Amino acid sequence: MVLTDSLAAYLSEVTLSHLALTSVFLLAMIAAIGWHIRDSCKVGGFSQKHVLITGCDSGFGNLLARQLDRKGFQVTAACLTEKGAADLAAATSPRLNTLLLDVTDSASISKAVESVSREVGERGLWGLVNNAGRSTPIGPPEWMKLEDFTKVLDVNLIGVIEVTLQFLPLLKKARGRVVNVASILGRLSLTGGGYCLSKWGVEAFSDSLRRDMQHFGIKVSIIEPGFFKTNVTRIDLIDADLSRLWSRLPHDVKDSYGAAYFDEYVKAQSLSMGILCSSDLSKVTGCMEHALTARFPRTRYAAGWDAKLFWIPLSYLPSFVSDYVVNVLLPAPKTDV
Repeated sequence: MVLTDSLAAYLSEVTLSHLALTSVFLLAMIAAIGWHIRDSCKVGGFSQKHVLITGCDSGFGNLLARQLDRKGFQVTAACLTEKGAADLAAATSPRLNTLLLDVTDSASISKAVESVSREVGERGLWGLVNNAGRSTPIGPPEWMKLEDFTKVLDVNLIGVIEVTLQFLPLLKKARGRVVNVASILGRLSLTGGGYCLSKWGVEAFSDSLRRDMQHFGIKVSIIEPGFFKTNVTRIDLIDADLSRLWSRLPHDVKDSYGAAYFDEYVKAQSLSMGILCSSDLSKVTGCMEHALTARFPRTRYAAGWDAKLFWIPLSYLPSFVSDYVVNVLLPAPKTDV
């Protein structure tokens, strides 16, 4: 009788355990299906929506402009050079407009606001994609002067802030979207110079902007790409700038790193960029498009498998782990300390 009671109690416990696990599994499935359906909901009326994209001479901005143009959006593509604007106009429909914009020049930004304001009228601006950016100078912080930091910060951070502030009245009219391009280097600093600083700043600016603008119906999304083959990651430009930085260093600073350090550093940069960089820019522009077209855009988009599976997870680990990974990627100075 005691054995029978024990068996019954055991079977009851197993049954309850299976029911609990099944319930958890079903709830997880329902939540995943619900999230997918919600994530797939789109806004309509693309042909009535105006989007401004900065940095359209090449790379992500250029591809996104062409992508949204094919979707029927009213695209204004801001380029830094006349050639970039002419080449893009030739590759797209007459519906797409180009304009010249230097995001480090307040007068240039104001002129762009006037042009776009005439174009959008009372509809307002549906989307602003802050894509313009630069990477160099990058390298060990000791190799830098203050102007090396500000060259990058002026474009990647101050430019993003000023463009956004000047276009906010038009965005509020449309209850639109702001899409800011940060980077996985806005989560994890892999190198010195202004690039990582600027992308951390974009993350912070976007978070504060999102919380404030939600009261006005404006949604703010952050794109966090991994490594992709664009002008920002062109190794010839990076190597040339590293040579400039190294050549002007005092001899005692060079000696502290060791005679072979510069060559090893350049080699490590070239190897990393060659292995890590993806040529499929649509992984990034697909995230940008979703942020502009989804009824419920995400706050952050990790773009690229390296971002999703390696860099962003690494950013959550203890510092000694991320330090070890960075030290594996880059050479160490030949110091006696």
